[in-house]
Amino acid sequence: MKHIIGGNPIPPLPQVKLLTVDEDGVGQRLDNYLMRQLKGVPKTHVYRIIRSGEVRVNKGRASAETRLNAGDVVRLPPVRVSERAAEKAQAMAEQVASHAPAREFAILYEDECLLAINKPAGVAVHGGSGVSFGVIEQLRMARPQAKFLELVHRLDRETSGILLVAKKRSALKNLQDQFRERETGKTYLALVLGQWPANKKVLDKPLHKYLLPDGERRVKVVTKDDPDGMASMTLVKIRAAGGQNTTGVAGRGYSLLEVTIKTGRTHQIRVHLASEGMPIAGDDKYGDFDCNKALARAGAQPSLKRMFLHAWRLRCKHPVSDEPLELLAALPAELTRFVAEVLPQAA
Repeated sequence: MKHIIGGNPIPPLPQVKLLTVDEDGVGQRLDNYLMRQLKGVPKTHVYRIIRSGEVRVNKGRASAETRLNAGDVVRLPPVRVSERAAEKAQAMAEQVASHAPAREFAILYEDECLLAINKPAGVAVHGGSGVSFGVIEQLRMARPQAKFLELVHRLDRETSGILLVAKKRSALKNLQDQFRERETGKTYLALVLGQWPANKKVLDKPLHKYLLPDGERRVKVVTKDDPDGMASMTLVKIRAAGGQNTTGVAGRGYSLLEVTIKTGRTHQIRVHLASEGMPIAGDDKYGDFDCNKALARAGAQPSLKRMFLHAWRLRCKHPVSDEPLELLAALPAELTRFVAEVLPQAA
């Protein structure tokens, strides 16, 4: 029975829902799963109900990063969403997808279940946070016949290099399990301001994520006894060091580093290197802003208009054959030129 006040029916009160994860949800993060289930609900509210514990997985609390398995039961709290808002959200999503420009990227490896591309800097891996579309949306438009294309992991928008895309759900789950169990090897090339000490090989300061007043996320180093700190480990190897940095911090020079992450925390490399007083050149969040501005100025010599962080090597097991797989992505031309100018011995 519908109750009517002033000629308008009162919509039924929202109820708790219990959803059983099917094959399409296997391997998904909880936050991404909820976004699809709660169309029309603001993203901030989705994260709020996760943090508050109102969302449960198999009757237990779960974090946004929790990966779902087949048969998991997800409890959704009562959430009021007008049909109009839900329809509007769905229409916007379809409009964004239909207007995403089709684009292929440089392919490093491809078979029937896995695609590895060389992502350029300046391109987000997926839409959201002010970005209408990213790598995955553009790939889907370029490959309309593909039944399944999902990101295995992420790279920051300004980071270039190796990005894995699964072409089958079984491959997605296998590879994500490898990342979660730290069975993969991810090595980046980073150029920092300053002379990196030869004995500084392991960085293991805990990291904590937080939000700025405008909602933008940041990460900071915290003490080992901080309850909010997340264990993080970064290994550093010097490839070349020296040169003269006459922009911003004169005389510090540069160091080109091979950086291997043992944990995959947000902005981990950027924050760990900056915490040692040697930020990545061109880093607009944790870097030396005066130096970045000088390097990006028109006519600057040397010139750098992006962050010098590149996902260079990735080692994993093939998701089907279980054979070792090593992928390499050469430095982009603009970074190669910069190295040649400031560290000619490394070129």
